[in-house]
Amino acid sequence: MTTHNWEIRPARERDLAEVMLMERNASTAPHWSPAEYAALLQPGGSVRRCLFVAVRGVGLDGFSVGSLVGSAPDAEAELESVVVLDSLRRQGLGSALCRAVMEWAHADGAAAISLEVRAASPWALRLYCGLGFVATGRRPRYYQNPTDDAIVMRCALSSAVVHRPVSHREPTLS
Repeated sequence: MTTHNWEIRPARERDLAEVMLMERNASTAPHWSPAEYAALLQPGGSVRRCLFVAVRGVGLDGFSVGSLVGSAPDAEAELESVVVLDSLRRQGLGSALCRAVMEWAHADGAAAISLEVRAASPWALRLYCGLGFVATGRRPRYYQNPTDDAIVMRCALSSAVVHRPVSHREPTLS
């Protein structure tokens, strides 16, 4: 998939060091071990996972991680992580990386996808709402360093949702 001069593609083993560096420099990203990232590239298991990277020129500009448990029509998908270089935020790359995971999950039989996002992250909330996610719950003090609530969001996956233009409506949260 190519968008705004970025190629969005499944990660390769040679991408892992750069993914790890990006993740370590993103304070709000989940900090996983190198072994956990390497496992994302291994097929099989009861939990299927994906790791997409965004490439434009030399080096990676962002990545996204998703997971899928079960099989159609009961498969449950989760958008686990999206990281974009600070200098490239609000240019559509985060949306493209999210869509890559959404398309992957939809193609593999998921009817919906969920995520957790920091309540104090208005740009991320706006991004997810624009992709069709709706707030379904709140987990108090879910995040640490800094402590923050998690907003639980969900999006029904269909061809219409996965391929529609991103809207920029404001999130409505309780």
